[in-house]
Amino acid sequence: QPLISSSKWLQLHGLKRNKLSLSQILSQIGFQHRKDYVTTLGKLVASRYADGLFPQYMRAQDGSVYNLTAKKELILHFVDCLMRAIELYKQRMEWLTSESRQIFGVIQEQCIVIVLDFGTVSPTEFDLCCDALSMVLVEQVTQIAKFNLIRAAQDLVKWQQKSAPVSEHTVKSAVKWLWKLDRMTAASPTSSAEALLEAMRDETVSS
Repeated sequence: QPLISSSKWLQLHGLKRNKLSLSQILSQIGFQHRKDYVTTLGKLVASRYADGLFPQYMRAQDGSVYNLTAKKELILHFVDCLMRAIELYKQRMEWLTSESRQIFGVIQEQCIVIVLDFGTVSPTEFDLCCDALSMVLVEQVTQIAKFNLIRAAQDLVKWQQKSAPVSEHTVKSAVKWLWKLDRMTAASPTSSAEALLEAMRDETVSS
């Protein structure tokens, strides 16, 4: 994802490549208890030489049985790897659900238009919306290529006529424009749809 440069997230992808799914771990610490078709009996028959010789694990997904042959040290190694992977996933979830990402999710597209539909919110709620939008501009829009803002209203208002390249200057300009918007602009039943249609007219926009 474009917003991620975290070395920890890269570590997590490394752990995934290092075979930490259940089937991958089982194949490294044991072998599958096989069944084969015996013609003379006319049915599948499982080998019995491993019965009682190895600890066994049955996968709930498909009922397959694995004979576990690994020594304790290898098991503990996988426990350690899995605990580290769990910790990285927790950190990832905390990042995904923090600050502007908690409200807007993670912006993955490189060219976007944010349509602002404040409806009939109170002045206090309007300021809260502007706070949230300022946060997403500073935290996430700064990481993409181009953006624009359109205010849904009876008289539609655009920050720029077309999406503008992202820079420190343009983001600051957008935040300043946002806070200068009229809190009590009249709306019509079609204001939101008209704003969305206007956003879609910019062919460079992907979201």
